[in-house]
Amino acid sequence: MRETISKGRKIKCALLNALMYLSAGIICLVLIGIIGYILYRGLPHITPRFLTSKPSLLRGTTGILPNILNTLYLILMTLIVVLPVGVGAAIYLNEYAANKKVVRVIELATETLSGIPSIIYGLVGMLIFVQFCSLGTSLLAGALTLVIMTLPTIIRTTQESLKTVPIGYREGSLALGAGKWYMIRTVVLPSAIDGIVTGCILSVGKIVGESAALLYTAGMANEILGITDAVKPGNAGSSLTVALYMYAKERGEFETAFAIASILLVLTFVINMSAKLTARILKKRGNR
Repeated sequence: MRETISKGRKIKCALLNALMYLSAGIICLVLIGIIGYILYRGLPHITPRFLTSKPSLLRGTTGILPNILNTLYLILMTLIVVLPVGVGAAIYLNEYAANKKVVRVIELATETLSGIPSIIYGLVGMLIFVQFCSLGTSLLAGALTLVIMTLPTIIRTTQESLKTVPIGYREGSLALGAGKWYMIRTVVLPSAIDGIVTGCILSVGKIVGESAALLYTAGMANEILGITDAVKPGNAGSSLTVALYMYAKERGEFETAFAIASILLVLTFVINMSAKLTARILKKRGNR
């Protein structure tokens, strides 16, 4: 009887393992297929002129340099605001807040905000930043809208990462005479740097992939802006995703759209690898 049960369990385990590997294989094949198809359609149309010029109907040229710069400006402006605010809020909620009911309410609010469709953020951003704050359709209004969108992600991932740091680390640091902020800065944050970087990567993914909210707030201009002009109200600019939408949906130029999609894949990969490398360096420094 025991041998029969043991064989049955072995069969079930083998079946579950087979299904697990099959599912993982299907997911990997689908991912490789999507990436391969995009690169196959897009890479042949990427040229130096395509990357270093701006579109012009008079000259008959197609370029995405303004869109690349605008995307980088949006990433930079959004992270400059959202990282200090999000990480600071997570530190307060996890390390300082004493009223647990308020903490639960805030956590529920952040979870609710993270599930709101981006088009609603776009409408709210247009009403608040574009019209009420008189920023006009601009990269600055788009970045502030993205700050609201990505703030729940930064708060929740950082907070969950802080919770994984053993309580013994905190108690040992405090027992040695360290102050609370010194303990958080030198012990807790270096131990939680992986989760913070994960939140940063997720936020960058949202920023790079967002189009609906930016259509309402950042606009669709294709002018090359300097870093100082990008932060001024009224200077509109389209990101790579907005340009992809315009070329695919409005103009029907699918080859150009696939080329932009390929650049987005490469840009996302470079940003993710850079963030992970930075996390390793910071973690090594924190362990010294």
